[in-house]
Amino acid sequence: MNTKELQIEGVKLINNFSQEDSRGLFVKPFTKIVKSFKELSFEINEFYYSISQKNVIRGMHFQHPPMDHAKLIYLTSGRITDVLLDLRKSSKTYKNHIAIDLTAHENSLFIPPGIAHGFLSNEDGTTVVYSQSSVYSQDHDDGVLWKSFGYDWRVDEPILSDRDRSFIEFNDFNSPFD
Repeated sequence: MNTKELQIEGVKLINNFSQEDSRGLFVKPFTKIVKSFKELSFEINEFYYSISQKNVIRGMHFQHPPMDHAKLIYLTSGRITDVLLDLRKSSKTYKNHIAIDLTAHENSLFIPPGIAHGFLSNEDGTTVVYSQSSVYSQDHDDGVLWKSFGYDWRVDEPILSDRDRSFIEFNDFNSPFD
């Protein structure tokens, strides 16, 4: 297992440990014993998963301080294009966004607090697991509009929730992340 720093400060791509034999597949997306993981300030306090059909966009989500959180995400089935937007005013990569393709079992993605997160499901039945350092707080839950920060999602008719359609445009967003 190893990690690779991505183009947004603090975001890490993790190559999952996996082993396959006649019984099937075993995958370990995270362990604190790996040196590069010890450096991450990450304790899991909640985890959940979503199952999405092809062309579903979920995002761009985050929680405001003091309930902001780091996330570790990975897929148990399917493929996504994961999109991250840096909302941290003090970051060298503030306002930058990146996209990375993730496939089930291969990689995990560590996302520090202050990053808006979303994804496009590229296959029916795609399952994304989220492990978070804080619990869900409705009062701190927020997002920015998925199409308002310059990323081309490359999908003509995305499937979105009413909630995700209602978020504020990025240019009108006053970030609480310093």
